[in-house]
Amino acid sequence: MGKELKVPVSLEVRVGKLRLRNPFILASGILSYGSLLRKAYESGAGAVVTKSLTLEPKEGYPTPVIVGFEGGLLNALGLANPGCETYLKQELPELLKANVPVIVSLAGSSEEEFSRMAELVNGFRVSGVELNLSCPHAEKRGLELGSDPEIVARIVRCVRSKTELPMWVKLGLCDSLLECGRRAEEEGADALVLLNTLRSMLIDPSSRRPILSNKFGGMSGPALKPVSLRCVYEMYEELSIPLIGCGGVTCWRDAVEYLLAGARAVQVGSAVALKGPGIFPELQEGLRKYLEEQSFRRVEDLVGLAHEG
Repeated sequence: MGKELKVPVSLEVRVGKLRLRNPFILASGILSYGSLLRKAYESGAGAVVTKSLTLEPKEGYPTPVIVGFEGGLLNALGLANPGCETYLKQELPELLKANVPVIVSLAGSSEEEFSRMAELVNGFRVSGVELNLSCPHAEKRGLELGSDPEIVARIVRCVRSKTELPMWVKLGLCDSLLECGRRAEEEGADALVLLNTLRSMLIDPSSRRPILSNKFGGMSGPALKPVSLRCVYEMYEELSIPLIGCGGVTCWRDAVEYLLAGARAVQVGSAVALKGPGIFPELQEGLRKYLEEQSFRRVEDLVGLAHEG
């Protein structure tokens, strides 16, 4: 008998209106400048998400703003950015010229701010917007908005009325998470990103003071994965729009867990911060080998399989 030929596998995925070359997306806030986002895509990311932008410039918090621990990272950058309009004009042209699929992350403090930024983004050939309704350490924005289903509904409705671009809504852990997801879907969200970082803190025994200047920050990395994975699993059983897993993806196994739970793609953040963009080809190769060994032809064949039986 001749040698059995392996059936080629496809890493392409569809997230709502978007078709991506693979399910690995650079998460928001990890790489700031257009040149670095481009490098992430050229290294193998399926798409990239910009840092979260506010309508007006924000300086962010004083240092220290990030600290590592055995379970991942804590950060409290304070949404530092030059303002939405300035960032779009300075950083996007290089990315769009290179045909990089860019999702612009928006962090407003009101419906009006989100709407205004959505109008600004309409002037650029981007792949979509991500509404950051879940930053755990930004005053008067983020999770303060995203834990109220009615506010989530109003913001999503407002942005939907201003743009036809694919719209992802990034949510954080709260008691009303499922209802927030439902309302976002009802008002026109194309996908949900689960989860943002968790409000956390670390204390230095030597100084006997909180390590971060803001005291509290957002926890990311491996410690977040079991929580985020559970939320993806539960949301998959209740909603019909695509889900994007986010939290603790450091290897292909983590990505497969999210896919089996119901995610159609995953965002990678802390692992890129620690290992660099070179992690993307590692993730692709590991996922490709898994698909081949398990006789799957497409990534999308894995989505939601943990719910069967």
